[in-house]
Amino acid sequence: MDEKLLKPYDPKETESKIYKLWEESGFFNPDNSPSDKDETFTIMMPPPNVTGVLHMGHALMITLEDIMIRYKRMQGFKTLWLPGTDHAAIATQSKVEKEIQKKEGKSRHDLGREEMLKRIKDFAQQSHDTIVSQIKVMGASCDWSREAFTFDDKRNIAVNTMFKKMYDDGLIYRGNRIVNWDPKGQTTISDDEIVYEEKTSKFYTFKYGPFEIATARPETKFGDKYVVMHPKDERYKDWKHMQKIKLEWINGPIEATIIKDEMIDMEFGTGVMTITPWHSHEDFQLAEKYKLDKEQIIDKYGKLLSVAEEFAGMKITDAREKIVEKLKSKGLLVSVDENYVNRIATAERTGGIIEPQIMLQWFINVNKIIKERNNKTLKDLMREPFEKDEISIIPDYFSKTYFHWIENLRDWCISRQIWYGHRIPVWYKNNEIFCGIEAPKENGWKQDEDTLDTWFSSGLWTFSTLGWPEETNDLKNFHPTDILETGYEILFFWVARMVLMSQYALGEIPFKKVFLHGTVRDAKGRKMSKSLNNGIDPLDIADKFGADAGRMALIVGTAPGTDSKISEEKIKGYKNFANKIWNATRFVLENTKDFTLPENPNFDEEDEKSIKELKTFIEEITKEMDEYKFHIVSEKLYHYFWHIFADVIIERSKKKIIENKNTDSAKAVLIVHLNTLLKVLHPFIPFVTEEIWQTIQNNKESKKILMVEKWPSNI
Repeated sequence: MDEKLLKPYDPKETESKIYKLWEESGFFNPDNSPSDKDETFTIMMPPPNVTGVLHMGHALMITLEDIMIRYKRMQGFKTLWLPGTDHAAIATQSKVEKEIQKKEGKSRHDLGREEMLKRIKDFAQQSHDTIVSQIKVMGASCDWSREAFTFDDKRNIAVNTMFKKMYDDGLIYRGNRIVNWDPKGQTTISDDEIVYEEKTSKFYTFKYGPFEIATARPETKFGDKYVVMHPKDERYKDWKHMQKIKLEWINGPIEATIIKDEMIDMEFGTGVMTITPWHSHEDFQLAEKYKLDKEQIIDKYGKLLSVAEEFAGMKITDAREKIVEKLKSKGLLVSVDENYVNRIATAERTGGIIEPQIMLQWFINVNKIIKERNNKTLKDLMREPFEKDEISIIPDYFSKTYFHWIENLRDWCISRQIWYGHRIPVWYKNNEIFCGIEAPKENGWKQDEDTLDTWFSSGLWTFSTLGWPEETNDLKNFHPTDILETGYEILFFWVARMVLMSQYALGEIPFKKVFLHGTVRDAKGRKMSKSLNNGIDPLDIADKFGADAGRMALIVGTAPGTDSKISEEKIKGYKNFANKIWNATRFVLENTKDFTLPENPNFDEEDEKSIKELKTFIEEITKEMDEYKFHIVSEKLYHYFWHIFADVIIERSKKKIIENKNTDSAKAVLIVHLNTLLKVLHPFIPFVTEEIWQTIQNNKESKKILMVEKWPSNI
């Protein structure tokens, strides 16, 4: 028996050595697969943002995907798990800007575009290197030879190609439309990058001519000259659509127009409201419908414009009460509700309060008919694969949420006013516009200053990573991918946009299944955050308990789409499990060292029954593995090894060997169980199982790697 088994299992001494063995074997790369099967199984790793280091949510993602890949590899599939990182433009630039401001007291404008981009690139590279090392520590068996970055040269060609294709097809347009403007970050953001915070604020009711209107934002009301009511509201039946009325308002007398439209909620407030088309998405839509005037009240820095007269130049938060005082002095203030709970839209990355603005931006038209896609719209292309069950979601209750989001989808604003990211591939010269994959050759052209929304480039991830727009063998062999595993919170951010891009560019789905995991929380169920100081670093866990223990703690009992709790205590319990496997192996090897397992072992009745039970168990968990029930399988494996194999079969075999009774049967049942259980445990706890496998192989002529052993089917 190998002397190392006489010592306690030491993950620190083992894990980096084993990972090196796997890497050097070349089996992470599907081109080197020892299997003669032609079937492939592909996962694209959701690329972590290069804004820092991985957290336990990433560790759960890595664990789940590695389980899937190792299982399929052992079944003989040519498996590709393609790793990569995301430039995460807004988040990365914001982080670097804050650091520069803190250390040097300078803004990006002080540095200039070129120097700022150099600083961001250096930061992103350092972050990338840390992330890659963390992914390896977790045991990820991904193909590093195909690693990609959403902002590398190959992906830039893919992004520019896609932009030009959509532009030429009339799907991308530039126009003045309402967008979510972040005054703090000085950029537009998408609907999905908004975080709504509930805050108690004041709710004001004012006289507006013969009506009463209610609002939490009196500072937007300077330009309000349309009053809206429901056409079926009996209280206002005497008023006519487009009727004019004269009234006294903030800055004096105005003429207002009555609008009758079903958009208004009759039950809310007085059932009457004024609209501010420049600063509200809903009001903008109404103004578009009836061709109403739109007037800007607030600038891009959150300050009032000249229309506000004596309040011009003031920040809206400073001006609000002063405006109310003015209305009160005119006898127009009816009441103030001090306890109104308001949902405030804030920017996810900067925390700035969103101010909708009408701006000249680039958009993707989600409702335009695409002739080459059977006269369907992008909305259709996103919805139909789920309706037809070409793509399924695990767990399936997220499908309803997906459909609801698609139905309410607005045109996608894809331009951002930041420097880091894919620059919009459009150039201007006088009144000419040029859209191309590369810059025009002639002088005098100036490129658009804006960059693209990060989700535009990451939307191409399943096929840009395989060489698109070139028709590569990888694209032919590995697309559509088999499964996308990601957090449920980016179902719309990313999943829907990947379907959109793949359906439009290739005419095929990007993946066949979507597996959604939940949020990893602390032992008390709280979200991990810096402010609570309750985060757990995957590297610290690997260092203290071993990556295997961390993986098991993350996966056992964690059903798809549900949040989970983790603690050091839980992780410690699975370190004990790794030790149990190690000690059980020592016993088996000690007691079978002079025994060679025959091709057809002769088991006694008791051991024959155990072998049949093992076979039934393997069939059961194989079915559950195919159903992606890893949270159930991991728990069953833990209990089977500990309570059936270690507590029952080893103890029974020990007694037979001591009593010299049916010893061949006892030794055979031990070897069959250990070999089989090491294989099925391997996707979950790969390091300790591979180390044991290598130890068992020591005396054999040709060492085999457990990672590519066949998943047991016939025992």
